[in-house]
Amino acid sequence: MEHTATIFIAASNPMIRSALQRALRLRGYVHCVDQDMVPLDLTDAREVDRVFARFRPDYVFCAGGPSAGLAANRSEPADLLKDNLLVQLHVIDSACRHGVKKLLYLGSSCSYPRSCPPPMKVDDLMTGPLEPTSEPYAMAKLMGLTMVQAYRRQYGLRAIAAIPGDVFGPHDDFSDRGHVLPALMRNIHAAKEQRQPSVSIWGTGTARRFFLYAEDLADACLFLMHHYEGERPINLGGTVTVSIKELAQQLKRLIGYEGTLEFTGAYGDGMPDKTLDVRPLFELGWQPKRTFREALQLTYAWFLEHHTTVANAAAESWHKCSTGMRT
Repeated sequence: MEHTATIFIAASNPMIRSALQRALRLRGYVHCVDQDMVPLDLTDAREVDRVFARFRPDYVFCAGGPSAGLAANRSEPADLLKDNLLVQLHVIDSACRHGVKKLLYLGSSCSYPRSCPPPMKVDDLMTGPLEPTSEPYAMAKLMGLTMVQAYRRQYGLRAIAAIPGDVFGPHDDFSDRGHVLPALMRNIHAAKEQRQPSVSIWGTGTARRFFLYAEDLADACLFLMHHYEGERPINLGGTVTVSIKELAQQLKRLIGYEGTLEFTGAYGDGMPDKTLDVRPLFELGWQPKRTFREALQLTYAWFLEHHTTVANAAAESWHKCSTGMRT
């Protein structure tokens, strides 16, 4: 990407949007357009097209529509399906019609089959049933991967797709709609502040998740814009997989909580293991810059500075198609 290029960040997720903004600024890209600069409903075809017509972006990062944790996936599956389908349709189609130089679409690890053996490879996509609790959202994200391939083949759109692990970091959704990591961080912090003797956690704690710090995600996205042209999606992730129980214990130590952690078994565990095969990415020459421990510390430091307002902001942003990532 040329430093004089205009770049459009189409991301309903404020955590990913903010991480991409920072990564681009640090590398000298100053002509960036996103929802923080221009009020925009990404589910509205006319609004999206007006942005492309007005700013004529050269490159597009399409992170898609809203996503959420278990509670919202259970209560609002139709909204998650609809909004994600609309966002990726309007952004990818407008990018093609307005002649962008390159587009990167971010899928979701939820799109892998529930019974897929880890580490999950791109060849495993669409080889079995999805996890029922996130199936509508996962189907929408699968359609985004298919759209990238279809627009490449029919229209010659220079587009690539990537599938990240479970992303977390500053500007994450710490509300009740958030994912397991920010939700646990908030709840354990609250238990410490309120001197509660225990924290109840859904599931058994055995499910394993493949976490990726938001700033590492943004760095990987920029790396792919420069170094990847393949039609097949590519997995994005770090080097560490942890169980929910291990995650809770690490957060307990980080926060300094002295109570007990009680796994209730309620609502199940979701996918047993979401570890991704990231060897193709590493073979291209990319590596994460932060260890998992460092990333947790940075995220908690940000949470401590913002936790009095972050939950309300996250809850409000959901209704504007701007929520956090799915667990």
